Amino acid sequence: MFAFFTAPSASRLPLSARPSASTAPVLDLPALVGAAAWARLPAAVQRRFGTAHADVTYQGHLDMRCSAIGHVYAALARLWGGPLTHLNTTAVPTTVRVSSNGCGGVVWERRFHADATGRAPGAGRATHAASDCRTVRSTKELGADGGLLERTDGGLAMSLDVLEEDGALVFRSRRFWWVVGGLRVAVPALLTPGTCTVAHTDLGGGLFRFTLSMDHPWWGETFYQSGVFVDPHTDSNDHPGADTHTHTTPGTPSDSLGTDSLTHSEGTPS
Repeated sequence: MFAFFTAPSASRLPLSARPSASTAPVLDLPALVGAAAWARLPAAVQRRFGTAHADVTYQGHLDMRCSAIGHVYAALARLWGGPLTHLNTTAVPTTVRVSSNGCGGVVWERRFHADATGRAPGAGRATHAASDCRTVRSTKELGADGGLLERTDGGLAMSLDVLEEDGALVFRSRRFWWVVGGLRVAVPALLTPGTCTVAHTDLGGGLFRFTLSMDHPWWGETFYQSGVFVDPHTDSNDHPGADTHTHTTPGTPSDSLGTDSLTHSEGTPS
């Protein structure tokens, strides 16, 4: 149940103690997926999740569901930065910004342009006040065991498996942790919102679908999100079968709740 990190997350260290970009372990999703599975992914997915990438921003809309028990988990999660979203709504304008943390990891920041009731612009609400935006931020990085770890600033983290399923890149939680300094405590599965599965499915034409689900062994589905996003970076190599393992067109190495450190705020981005 208890484990000690060999080192704390670089993003939580003082600037003077952080490893340089040249010495920090780099998140290499192609290696974690495996060569054969990586080769089955569409070229556009390989480009977005390859190790060579630049900052990028995706725009799209999300449909979101949260069950009654999910609302309880979302409220409790506020104690650890609130990475869970309680909204039940459709077609929420969403901005996703992906950037390097400068220490080998990747930060995903998702901004939902909706107020606490899930209302988006329109019907006389052409603009948003700061309180009408909700932001969830997470960081994916290599864990002490060499596997994929997604971590929240508030101390919640997930060990993730990453794999290819029917041409989609899939992230699936294996275990949840509560991280305090160099100590991490395993969270019993029944106390978590359930297994988190995130799928990134390329639709062609510079579009992709993001899908997140959390399923509890007792309570069933607790959270669900799905939507289509626009990739601003496309090229002629984005077709099935293209070899882009070393492609350096700006892309992004991960897509989960996102489920990376995950941080949640109401108003300004974390």
